[in-house]
Amino acid sequence: MKQTPPERSGKTDREPDQESDSLYVKHKKVYPREVHGLFARLRTTGVILLLGLYYGLPWLRWDDRQAVLLDLPNRQFHIFGLTFWPQDFFYFAMLLILAGISLFFFTALAGRLWCGYACPQTVWTEVFLWIERKIEGTRSQQMKLDKADLSRNKVYKKTLKHTVWIVFSAFTGFTFVGYFTPMDVLWHSLISLEMGPWESFWIIFYSLATYGNAGWLREQVCIYMCPYARFQSAMFDNDTLIISYDEQRGEPRGSRNKSVNPKELGIGDCIDCNLCVQVCPTGIDIRDGLQYQCIGCAACIDVCNQVMDKMQYPKSLISYTTEHEIQGKKTKLLRPRIVIYAAILSLVFVALVVAIYNRVPVELDIIRDRNSLFREIKGGLVENIYNLRIANMSTEKQRYQIQASGIEGMQLINKTGDFEVSAGEVYNLNVQLQLDPVILKRPSSQVFFTLQSLTGEKISITEKARFIGPVIR
Repeated sequence: MKQTPPERSGKTDREPDQESDSLYVKHKKVYPREVHGLFARLRTTGVILLLGLYYGLPWLRWDDRQAVLLDLPNRQFHIFGLTFWPQDFFYFAMLLILAGISLFFFTALAGRLWCGYACPQTVWTEVFLWIERKIEGTRSQQMKLDKADLSRNKVYKKTLKHTVWIVFSAFTGFTFVGYFTPMDVLWHSLISLEMGPWESFWIIFYSLATYGNAGWLREQVCIYMCPYARFQSAMFDNDTLIISYDEQRGEPRGSRNKSVNPKELGIGDCIDCNLCVQVCPTGIDIRDGLQYQCIGCAACIDVCNQVMDKMQYPKSLISYTTEHEIQGKKTKLLRPRIVIYAAILSLVFVALVVAIYNRVPVELDIIRDRNSLFREIKGGLVENIYNLRIANMSTEKQRYQIQASGIEGMQLINKTGDFEVSAGEVYNLNVQLQLDPVILKRPSSQVFFTLQSLTGEKISITEKARFIGPVIR
């Protein structure tokens, strides 16, 4: 995969940059230019939808409770009509696997779609940039303001910008904590100044993280801190859609009048306006080839197409393409890697949906008494003792009964009888299995315990265990 080819278009003899030879280079602020176009609209739509979900979900109600609430103190995780418990960690693990495979799939298909359109760093940075433009003006106005001497206007605009940033960050931190503490309780604690220490800590921490990452660090998070930027190329191949500059068509670069035919001057379609660099949120030049700093936001495509329209040249000087297409070869979007990723993704998704649909809100663990394999009791019977751990993972108190099967003539001794288990409670029940050893055909036999709910919806679960006893020949 091509990364950074040599300089082109008459700039091959560029003087070496003294700063670039230094181990520690002073950071230069990037001023992304505002851009409009198809991909900018898609990115804006993504920002609105994702932030709408983030800020809106904690305020939704479902069956007289918050629709999405991760109640850590009570170990209950409410997702609309479903309630999960720590024992349901399996589903969370499947969700993480699903997210990982999705990242592989979309990266192999179209590069850094996640980074350009859905990454929280990108989403919140877009909002902070929008606020900055509304207060400080366009790119050139921001640069002029930063270079200007200290004045009342500069202090006013800088103070207003950072105040809005901090308020927005605080609301973001407040919303984050609202996923773990009910919003109505959190809001009442805030206005009554009775916020708990943990809620206060996480609101401040998440607010500072948002303010620092989206307001100050910005592209540095993507370039230096995010590991995905470093290993993304391992998921690319020559048929992966990437944002690329058509060097053959655009070179050599050169400015010209709109009325001049570039072929007569011996130059390409690129007018060397550098707008593609000015709109890039990471400050790279896409004309230097594919670089790990590119987050795939496609801002350079939008602005270049606008320039091509004004010059009355064909669009797509910068476009989504593939290495094979650049080399004049046929691109295969549907290839083994994509098919395999899609198949695994579909399989895991279906398995997760089926597992959640068939989920039984009760857990039964069976532990045999380890003090003795078996014991003989009155009447010549053999007895095994078991400890049953019943976890009620429903949202209501349940009454259960226990039954045993697997060996004909076996008796279940349950001195407790039917028993109640509160929502979220783990109940321990000791039971015994007794039988005549004459009917045993082997020293270890399989038995089954069935737990049946007697309250409301009939919930039933069956788990297997072993019965140990002597074999009379």
